[in-house]
Amino acid sequence: MKEKPHVAIVGLWHLGCVAAAAWLKLGCRVTGLDFDADLIHSLSQGKAPLYEPDLDATLQAGLAKKQISFSSDPSELACVEFVFLTYDTPVDDYDLSNLHILEEALEKISPHLTSKTILIVSSQVPVGTCKRWQKKWPYQIVYSPENLKLGEAIANYLHPGHIVLGCDEAKTLHKVKELFSAIPATYVAMDVTSAEMTKHAINAFLASSITFANQLADACGFSGANFKQVTQAMKHDPRIGMKAYMKAGIGFSGGTLGRDLRILSQLNTSKGGGTFPFFQEVWQHNRQRPKLLVYKLGRVLGHFQNKTVSFLGITYKPGTSTLRRSIPLEMAQDFVRKGATVKVYDPKANWSEVDHLEGIVKIQNPYDLGKDSDFLLILTEWPEFKHLDFQLLGEHMRHKRLFDPYGYFFDRGPDLKTAGFQVFNHLI
Repeated sequence: MKEKPHVAIVGLWHLGCVAAAAWLKLGCRVTGLDFDADLIHSLSQGKAPLYEPDLDATLQAGLAKKQISFSSDPSELACVEFVFLTYDTPVDDYDLSNLHILEEALEKISPHLTSKTILIVSSQVPVGTCKRWQKKWPYQIVYSPENLKLGEAIANYLHPGHIVLGCDEAKTLHKVKELFSAIPATYVAMDVTSAEMTKHAINAFLASSITFANQLADACGFSGANFKQVTQAMKHDPRIGMKAYMKAGIGFSGGTLGRDLRILSQLNTSKGGGTFPFFQEVWQHNRQRPKLLVYKLGRVLGHFQNKTVSFLGITYKPGTSTLRRSIPLEMAQDFVRKGATVKVYDPKANWSEVDHLEGIVKIQNPYDLGKDSDFLLILTEWPEFKHLDFQLLGEHMRHKRLFDPYGYFFDRGPDLKTAGFQVFNHLI
């Protein structure tokens, strides 16, 4: 029987830890490398830096079997053929990519890699980056972008449906296909630059779909049309399809979609002469939406002073503990600045990421949100919220108002009506 490959994972936050866990499940020997000593210490104890189902348990099992090790020493990569670059590429407050941490890591590990090393870049990078790196370093570079859904990331990694492999050298592509053959998927091979652009294109399309849905929801609100019925009919059109990203809400969070819109916008500015401004316009609309929603909620409240707004969920999407780039958190801060009291319940939020924040009251029990509350907002669709007792939740509310922009409680309409809630799916 052929021996399972030895792979290295460089950059151990969400993407890197998930990749390490997935290759462990595939039976590979894994070396995890990061230059954050505290992070390496934590991972060596089997504790990942953020929540993901089955992640800690998988790492702990791998450590017990001595199938995985964690280190800050780049010499550990000297005999590894497949090295994954998996840093979660940072973005600033304007969704602009910062490659500093990736390139700093490459400077440190490159002296220990050889011409036989294959660097598989899964971090999101602007189009043209891998070509630039290939000119600087002697090893082969393949671009295979991640496509993970928080809360289901390990399962997504192992059952992705399709895998994009960007490679400019046939022999290298063959080796990488052999490595990935353990994962059942359709493999889409292309050149490196096209693979980078593919990631931008997919995320820009999804971002555009979300923005379209939000604006359609606004139009439905003004006209009295039923957004859910309209989109259900649209999905029956085969040119759109049942899986279309046709869902209104508060906009997209987290930086991932915004990053790709900004890369395409910069390309328009630097090389396109401003001839394709669409991507910047989608990004700008999304940036404005949270403030618009706070303004509209304020119109319902009348004013913000002495009002209490309660949040069901604060992470930027369900299935994760991270609060980085969370639109619900951004909206909560906006309410505080305007003079409202904000109460929040979230089953997994890692508050240590924002322990400097003031004015947000963290609640341990969702039913304590209702006390003296003037508005209840469901902004993160945690499964735990599906079966809430609205009678109990609304018992001590000053005003039984629920803002449900996703229609998450659409099927609980009779329960909400019985409990006396006024439900707002769209705000005019």
